Amino acid sequence: MTASFTQGPTDPTVQPVPASVVERVDAADTTLHNPQRAVISLGSNLGNRLETLQGAVDALEDTPGVRVKAVSPVYETEPWGVEPGSQPSYFNAVVLLKTTLPPSSLLERAHAVEEAFHRVREERWGARTLDVDIVAYADVVSDDPVLTLPHPRAHERAFVLAPWHDVEPGARLPGRGPVADLLGTVTRDGVAPRADLELRLPE
Repeated sequence: MTASFTQGPTDPTVQPVPASVVERVDAADTTLHNPQRAVISLGSNLGNRLETLQGAVDALEDTPGVRVKAVSPVYETEPWGVEPGSQPSYFNAVVLLKTTLPPSSLLERAHAVEEAFHRVREERWGARTLDVDIVAYADVVSDDPVLTLPHPRAHERAFVLAPWHDVEPGARLPGRGPVADLLGTVTRDGVAPRADLELRLPE
């Protein structure tokens, strides 16, 4: 298997896959018949937001041991935790994956994709070119501080629940219940569908 992407040289997602990820994927090759389901949330509020989200989808698909199965509609969302008008709005989407990567390796890959798009972690609620969050992995419930599963605030966030419900109406958030029920308990203020925008599934 190759340890790097095959996209063109101008693509910002051209990054070598970390050796630790390659080793784990190689070890998982014997279980390709039993991939796990994962839910990924994407967000961007700097630069070309739609192009960045599409680049993240493509980079996830180009990861060994990962296949993108579905991509949600795009939502535009007011930033959380900051003064209104102090940051650009976000574009958000949810991606459904099948993967043979364990959660720790999928997290490594999520961080690598963020870094490829120049994500800077200087402040908790700061603007960012790209957020790649693991919302859920199979039915795993874990309080590991490195990777809490499911995402500890997913059940409170309409910008995660709404696009997830759109693409998978019968989805359940492990330990929390049906996404449809959770969506009914949160406000959708500042979270608007963008029917004029679309992310494509990788070919």
